[in-house]
Amino acid sequence: MRILFITANRLGDAVLSTGLLNALLTQFPKARFTVACGPAAAGIFAAMPNLDRVIVMQKLPWARHWWELWKQVATTRWKLVIDLRGSGIGQFLLARRRRVFHGSGSRMHKVIVLSNVLKLREPAAPTIWIDEQHKKAAAELWPKDGIPVLALGPTANWGGKIWPGERFAELAQRLTAPGGILPGARIAVFGGPGEEALAAATLAGLPAERRIDLVGKLDLLTISAALRRCALYIGNDSGLMHLAAASGVPTLGLFGPSREETYGPWGEKTAAVRTDRSYEEIVKAPSFDHRKSDSLMLDLSVDKAQRAAEHLWRYAKDD
Repeated sequence: MRILFITANRLGDAVLSTGLLNALLTQFPKARFTVACGPAAAGIFAAMPNLDRVIVMQKLPWARHWWELWKQVATTRWKLVIDLRGSGIGQFLLARRRRVFHGSGSRMHKVIVLSNVLKLREPAAPTIWIDEQHKKAAAELWPKDGIPVLALGPTANWGGKIWPGERFAELAQRLTAPGGILPGARIAVFGGPGEEALAAATLAGLPAERRIDLVGKLDLLTISAALRRCALYIGNDSGLMHLAAASGVPTLGLFGPSREETYGPWGEKTAAVRTDRSYEEIVKAPSFDHRKSDSLMLDLSVDKAQRAAEHLWRYAKDD
């Protein structure tokens, strides 16, 4: 039995879709899976059980990437084709069943919306599969002295969603001060390849003796394994934020020009804090221009983020 699973280009959306894959693994434990996704997301499926292959879809002019995908999967008889990108490619494949997500105007969380594609009774929580190789690599990233680690994700795929790096550093300093929730903790800064400049201000504001720079240095599964070893994660609305939540670390997402009710971190030990302005106030302002990369997160104060982090920490610790 073979299942084709077509998921997102972006890391965050792909992470949110992993719950569906996990539900399918439970329902069809002997099935073999082929996953098609964008380059940024391909790494999160590397250790997935029952995986035949990951097809990396490089976007091409005139939507030719769909033709390239079709050529790779057209000769297989599929038990099920899941198309979360609404391409309709399943109509041109040998498939017994097809499920297509055409998008939704719903403001329900994306996890719930995706779970409805398979008509699941309960929302399918995102899942990241990690092998021993990546666990071992993560274990070697910092000393084995029991000192907790605060994780920061100060990057994002659009400047409008990025909280100033200096504020990340100030927040981390407060939380790890002698009277903070994580006194003396190390501070690990995460980010993807090419995001070094976006994380520079945060790194510069942290004490060198407690700073761990992991920006652009790890593959996605090692990042996930490393996040599992952290006490708390705080980051912008990004794929890394969703990866942190799916990895099980208590996760605080920072929001402004995106909807936390739709794209907030998913899980019991997660929370979101937003700017003083609502999403509508930001995107409907006369000055709003999605083509600009200036931060739209400036009215989220360090004080407000600190209160949210402390509240999440107390909740996660008592759970």
